[in-house]
Amino acid sequence: MTRTWLTVDFDDLRHVPSAQGHPTRSKTPAPSKALSEPYKVAMSAFDSWLASTTHPVTLFVIADLFESDGFGDWFDGVLATYGERLTVGCHGLTHRSWSAWPEDKDGFSSALKQATAILSKRAPAHFRHWFRAPAGYIAPWMAEVLAEHGYVVDSSVNPSWVVAKKAGKGNSWADVLRAMRAHGVIERPWATRLGLPANGPALTMFPLSTLAKGLWKKAPSILSVGEVDEMIPNRAQPIVTFYWHVLDHARDEGTWLPPLR
Repeated sequence: MTRTWLTVDFDDLRHVPSAQGHPTRSKTPAPSKALSEPYKVAMSAFDSWLASTTHPVTLFVIADLFESDGFGDWFDGVLATYGERLTVGCHGLTHRSWSAWPEDKDGFSSALKQATAILSKRAPAHFRHWFRAPAGYIAPWMAEVLAEHGYVVDSSVNPSWVVAKKAGKGNSWADVLRAMRAHGVIERPWATRLGLPANGPALTMFPLSTLAKGLWKKAPSILSVGEVDEMIPNRAQPIVTFYWHVLDHARDEGTWLPPLR
């Protein structure tokens, strides 16, 4: 039976590709590491949403967020409050769009090692060796590095033609999937609808938002707390992967909610 996995990416405004990490898209200077005002609103609103539901959620966290005053204390509090409902995955050390640059296994390995050390220390009971590439930029060469660092699940592939270039020059999403399987990493692609994106920015970009919300409303039953660790790393278990950004919770004056039924 197919199940639904809920995941949230923890990018602040300073992490978006227009601000950092991309060879051509990063055109504005990256802001300071102080949390943005929308991010502060979003953290509070996300906490409120967690309190309103019983769903388990995986938080894909960028490790350098712990250099921002206030994030670490908030993060510790959320983990303490919601306990086993929350698992933590790695969303990178920074928000570097790795596959948009030339292959750099050494650089990726170094960043992944640092991020893993930070996240596993900050959330020892919650951290899992599950990875999501910053901005979804994932190339086949990255699979080997993930495996070397003990990662068993990747959830970076957005299998839509619209964003196929994120697999890296000369690559396809099929190439990424083959590389992950060859290195023993289970890929959990993001849900799409009619071959179009249905997660993250697609939730708020018309007309993609209409298609995305329709898919979310028809989602298979959401994994329970006890099923996340059992089913996400189980290659035989079909999973529909949904994700949104914590910053989405700052929309509509902090009243935005994920469009789940």
